[in-house]
Amino acid sequence: MVAQQTAGGTVAHRLIEEHLVTGRMIPGEEIGLRIDQTLTQDATGTLVMQELEALGLDRVRTEVSVQYVDHNILQADERNAEDHVFLRSAARRFGLWYSKPGNGVSHPTHMQHFGVPGRSLAGSDSHTCAAGSLGMLAIGVGGLEVALAIAGQPLYVRMPQVWGIRLTGALPDWVSAKDVILELLRRHGVKGGVGRILEYHGPGLDRLTAMDRHVIANMGAELGATTSVFPADDAVRSFLRAEGRERDFRELTAEPDARYDLEEEIDLSALQPLIAKPTSPGNVVPVREVAGEPVEQAVIGSSANPGLRDFMVPAAMARGRQTAAGVSFDVNPTSREILQDLTRAGATFHLVAAGARLHQAGCLGCIGMGQAPTSGRNSLRTFPRNFPGRSGTEDDAVWLCSPETATASALTGTITDPRDWAADRHVPYPAVELPERATVNTAMLEAPLPPDEAAEIQLVRGPNISALPDLDPLPDTIDAPVLIKAGDDVSTDEISPAGAKALPYRSNVPKLAEFTLTRLDAEYPHRAAELRDHGGHVIVAGENWGQGSSREHAAITLRHLGLRAVLAQSYARIHWQNLANFGVLPAEFDDAGDRDRIERGDRLRIEGLHRALAPDGPSTLTVHNTTRDETYGLHHHLSPRQREAILAGGIIPALARSAA
Repeated sequence: MVAQQTAGGTVAHRLIEEHLVTGRMIPGEEIGLRIDQTLTQDATGTLVMQELEALGLDRVRTEVSVQYVDHNILQADERNAEDHVFLRSAARRFGLWYSKPGNGVSHPTHMQHFGVPGRSLAGSDSHTCAAGSLGMLAIGVGGLEVALAIAGQPLYVRMPQVWGIRLTGALPDWVSAKDVILELLRRHGVKGGVGRILEYHGPGLDRLTAMDRHVIANMGAELGATTSVFPADDAVRSFLRAEGRERDFRELTAEPDARYDLEEEIDLSALQPLIAKPTSPGNVVPVREVAGEPVEQAVIGSSANPGLRDFMVPAAMARGRQTAAGVSFDVNPTSREILQDLTRAGATFHLVAAGARLHQAGCLGCIGMGQAPTSGRNSLRTFPRNFPGRSGTEDDAVWLCSPETATASALTGTITDPRDWAADRHVPYPAVELPERATVNTAMLEAPLPPDEAAEIQLVRGPNISALPDLDPLPDTIDAPVLIKAGDDVSTDEISPAGAKALPYRSNVPKLAEFTLTRLDAEYPHRAAELRDHGGHVIVAGENWGQGSSREHAAITLRHLGLRAVLAQSYARIHWQNLANFGVLPAEFDDAGDRDRIERGDRLRIEGLHRALAPDGPSTLTVHNTTRDETYGLHHHLSPRQREAILAGGIIPALARSAA
């Protein structure tokens, strides 16, 4: 990569400029963006709807807002169903579209029915960035920020650098879009995109469909990127035409003299099948390097490989064959529309006949809601994440790969490079022909009610839906013990676990809090609750604290348990923002080595917080370790708006105070 002195004229710059309402487009400065569309899903949406109620919203202020039910659709008891009823009532009350359970994963379904080039989209899901495949400015954020966007408020982010990734050549047979994003993760790891927008350009785009681009844009989240952007070109026009929405097309490309803050090139023709080993999306190696490892499960689908071709190619590979003995081959359709097209083409039959297990359209195994693998046995998935325990199995062994690699491995029973599988059997690469017109199905989308009818709707709360916790102001002095000392790259899955045990309590904050950080310390919730009314506690962490999901539960349950501050070497973007949104101070060590000097149980004292967080206050702090009689330097990157929120105890108390 080569740094540039100035940047401009890119698709990202054009999108930001069109939506900019406050701030300057200087990397690192806070900017406010007008939001045209929002996306919420059921694992995060219940809190969003409660936040809309707390904000006193009468009706959505966006062009389009959609509530999807795609995560918690495994109904093992009444709790998930209660959430669905609540979400539908809230959608009807506030004027959102409602996508019924089984209609599909939010990202490809939104792309099919609502995505429009040139529009901005804020979603309470980190993979909202997938819509950048259509030339949208699509950013995953915490639920409270989506609630504010629905209410017509700007979305605030730090102006990112724009990282131009020039694609040349064409993908070889048995190499697909998943291998492109895995190559970037191989090169740069899970922190490589922090503070950046990934913008793809170059002649290599010509053979990448809109859904191929979705695969790449989706997993930009695993690099920590603010979002990913592709131009809106003929590939996007073709996609919208197939969906019966060509009228929504708008050409949006970079200017001829566009300049990027950073530049990189990927020769698509030089790529090979890649795979991310357990337990990080950044742990990428060539498939041939790990070939021969036994496989017990292979799963295709999820928002990270949602296109029709991502199922049609496996169907062609499996046609007339059987999965290996002892292998569960799971097919997780990503939308009802794609399942219909797959079935119309006869491909569903080939998959089922080969031994595949067909599941309903939704996230399911990606979030640990079903399809949990055997302890310690290898599970190959076309999913975006393989954080420890995310699958629903504590000691899982999840690998991330392309549909071609997953299918070849399911057929052989061992991790297999699809090129070698094909060569051994003299199998040509499948020539998949996609339909010119998709089977557009809007039957499971409920349109917003007219305002007069909506005003009469009452929210339907089941017993598992709790109230939002009270958030008290930040004291001037924090004097509290360190309850957790964590390492690098701790994910939100480890802070607030996914899986079928915890997910049904997403709308019950006190109950969900009982699962908080239990993967790092089983006693943490109990120890934290004991200190909650006695000054709370502090967490000390390494780099990239809070990577992964946008789930604000990973901040709000910590706050409910009395967390006052996190002292880390660095943060993932969304979780850092979520901490501030709920009144937790996210500070960073001046000297990274100071983290190593602190141990769990040490008592830390931070004074003068009200002055340090005043609008014109310094961005520096000191913390005194009273256990060891040592003092360390801290700093923060909070804007005046965020400082005000933290002092008030969170955004909602801050808004209430300003309205008083």
